[in-house]
Amino acid sequence: MNGETILGVVILAQSNSAPETGERNPQSNEGIRFLGRILGRVLHAQEGGLAFDTVENIRLASIEYHRTGDENAYAKLQRTIAGLSEERTLQVLRAFTYFLHLLNMAQDQETLAEGRNAESQLDTVLKAVRDAGYTEEQILKFFREALVSPILTAHPTEIRRQSTMRSEFSIVRLLDERSRARAVGMEHAEIDRAIEREIATLWQTHLLRRTKLTVNDEIKNGLAYFDHTFFQAVPKILESTREALEFRPGEPVPPFLRIGSWIGGDRDGNPFVTDEVLRNVFRMQAGHVLTHYLNEVDMLSRELSISTRVVKVNDAVLALSDASPDDNPHREDEPYKRVMIGVFARLAATLKELDPDAQLPRPALPAAAYDGTDELLDVLDAVDASLRANQAAIIADGRLLSLRRKIRSFGFHLSSVDLRQNSSVHEATVAELFEAIAPGTDYRNLDEDARIVLLRGELNSPRSLIRPFWNYSEATETELRIFRAAQEIIARFGPKAITTSIISNAQSVSDVLEVCVLLKQVGLMDLDGQCSISVVPLFETIADLQMGPQIVANLLDLPEYARVLDSQSGTQEIMLGYSDSNKDGGFVTSGWELYKAERELVKLFKARALRMRLFHGRGGSVGRGGGPAREAIVAQPPGAVDGQIRLTEQGEVISSRYSHSESGYAHLETLVSATIEASLLPGEDLATEESAAIMETLSENAFHAYRDLVFNTEGFQDFFWSSTIINEIAELNIGSRPASRSATREIRSLRAIPWVFSWAQCRLMLPGWYGFGTAIQQWIAANGDGAGEELARLYREWPFFHSMVEKVTSVIRKSDLSIAAHYAELVEDEALRERIFTRISDEWNATVAALEILTGEQLEEELSDRTPYLDPLNHIQVALLKKSRGQEVSARLQRGLLLSINGVASGLRNTG
Repeated sequence: MNGETILGVVILAQSNSAPETGERNPQSNEGIRFLGRILGRVLHAQEGGLAFDTVENIRLASIEYHRTGDENAYAKLQRTIAGLSEERTLQVLRAFTYFLHLLNMAQDQETLAEGRNAESQLDTVLKAVRDAGYTEEQILKFFREALVSPILTAHPTEIRRQSTMRSEFSIVRLLDERSRARAVGMEHAEIDRAIEREIATLWQTHLLRRTKLTVNDEIKNGLAYFDHTFFQAVPKILESTREALEFRPGEPVPPFLRIGSWIGGDRDGNPFVTDEVLRNVFRMQAGHVLTHYLNEVDMLSRELSISTRVVKVNDAVLALSDASPDDNPHREDEPYKRVMIGVFARLAATLKELDPDAQLPRPALPAAAYDGTDELLDVLDAVDASLRANQAAIIADGRLLSLRRKIRSFGFHLSSVDLRQNSSVHEATVAELFEAIAPGTDYRNLDEDARIVLLRGELNSPRSLIRPFWNYSEATETELRIFRAAQEIIARFGPKAITTSIISNAQSVSDVLEVCVLLKQVGLMDLDGQCSISVVPLFETIADLQMGPQIVANLLDLPEYARVLDSQSGTQEIMLGYSDSNKDGGFVTSGWELYKAERELVKLFKARALRMRLFHGRGGSVGRGGGPAREAIVAQPPGAVDGQIRLTEQGEVISSRYSHSESGYAHLETLVSATIEASLLPGEDLATEESAAIMETLSENAFHAYRDLVFNTEGFQDFFWSSTIINEIAELNIGSRPASRSATREIRSLRAIPWVFSWAQCRLMLPGWYGFGTAIQQWIAANGDGAGEELARLYREWPFFHSMVEKVTSVIRKSDLSIAAHYAELVEDEALRERIFTRISDEWNATVAALEILTGEQLEEELSDRTPYLDPLNHIQVALLKKSRGQEVSARLQRGLLLSINGVASGLRNTG
């Protein structure tokens, strides 16, 4: 066999001979075969025939074991893997890992191709809204008040380097070009060669980071997605909205779609986020967006060569032209060009002021910096009005319109950055401030009522709590510096730069008031309650979700806080934590308690005639609230969306959604369309008394099953740490924050991301399904004949329950008990291993049986098209774990282990 045929022919044979491993359609087959052939050539050329043949032998052995489950086949696979040298192991790992990366690209291209022929989601939902009787003015009012805000977070389970992602982005672009060339019968050999060059570059590039990510690295990674997607997709969404609606002439589409970020502002458990880091975020963001504007203005100055000798120009533009620093006589009759040269000069001065190290795309004339975007927009709006008044509307609708939309959407700050800190840190800070100004005030030992009295007093007091020249602890100084930096940033960039301060682990009214007091100390809140930042409680655990609505009700009763909401248009944002509630109580109970909390909050705010905005802290995996975006939004209780939604985008989900402008546009359109649908076309709340009672029982059953295993089973903690790669994750350099909140092996202290990521790597996906099977099984047993059909009816008719079942189905399809069993072999205590893995296996089988009752369908494996490439990575990972835990680890062995983690994550995609 040679490099021309290895991986491409392998896939063809696979799809022809094995129905369970066939591809989705011939187009997808062709793309994967093409990329596989090239990777095969690269592997053969770079590593030789022996490496090539080894990859093929392992793939075939993996297929045999996967199909038959025969232990002899497994023994054969293990012998092959055990016989690999360290160097050959690395070659095999890289080959399978890169193939899975290429498989992802090919399937993404297929999805894009299918989407190009589909009807616009926005058009479809707006037609349904009009058919439901909404007037055009009502729809316009909705958009003027709407907010759809995906928030990029620094919680990466995305483990690729920017250098490898650059090549992958280039391959995606080239695949686009190849598809277009093939569609019209054009020659594409040169494109094929360019793709092979990129794959060869990938092969010679180190896949792994050699050092741990810093917050600055995370900032840079986040900025890349504006170039890949947001600069193109956000204006396009606004244009699609304008085309679908009847905005008045000259009325800009409100920038309801706003990209946000936690990167550099989220300091909950991350000691590396400081005031200097926060300032640096905005320096880098401003530098990035202003450089983009400068390039756009430079292009406009070249494009707008319109001459007054040919057409008229409005007086406002002539006046701006006269004020331009450009005095070149050759451009005397080209006022638009002169205006743009003046705009370029002022933007360049602004860039130098905000980011002195930034490099200008070209030299600029001397000019004053802009204080903000209003003056800049006034100039561009005047140019737009003049063009439209003088037979040039088609020109105004090009680059100029796109730039005006970008400036309204991104400002000079690029994206808002949320602040986030744990309530315990706020508490400690306030306690120290009270102790300094009134020695003997033991704030931390006061009960809740006494705390509220004290905090309300401070909100009504003109005094400062900060004592001049006092020697505060470093922790308190750090918190105060963060809020002072936020005040400076808002003063420079405006209120959209930092919009929220999120309180992790919020459990009381005093947790919210403490932040209000801190904001008051730095001038972000005044005595009248005028507040520049929304204070957002985050309810995370099951108990927090249950108490949350009452905490909010008590908060809204306080006149001091009522003043704050009055200054913020009567809108209170509340964040809901999907990850920690899942880790705390399991998938079923987390989902139900989130739903119940939302229903209660909707009732509360409706009764108070106030507006609520929910912020959904979802991860990429089902175990952290992930899943299809549309289904998640429309499955919310009626009234829970109400035109405004924020939600986190985390991990490898960010790159899969936003690495390509077309796929990024499609996802953003989904978010917008689903928000419209959930707000204006909410279905009937099918959480009737009867169905809610059923769900309550299911939740209780699932909760007890999950808690009994995870927190009440002796030895479970040891089983988890031994049978997963949780220890090794710390070495992967995937993020700036520690994996655990404290130096302990307790599950309670472990962050939700490594918890879910570890279970995904061993193919159990336990956080996304455990307890579901027992819950269904026990309910059916208790309710007798017809009980299964009753649950099946709920699945068909109730969006919430349907979404839950679909998510469990998805995660079960991605799990593999046979592979998980080999990870369990890493547990040295045989009795412990058998006891716990048997329980997990029984629950897995119960879950499969429950899903088949509810859906009426046999479960089929979802990962069939990638199984022959994903499974070997797991088998090699197990072998490497056995070696690494039984001997001193060589650098090459450690590298292989981390490569296997990268490969499995790539194969599963949404793992964190």
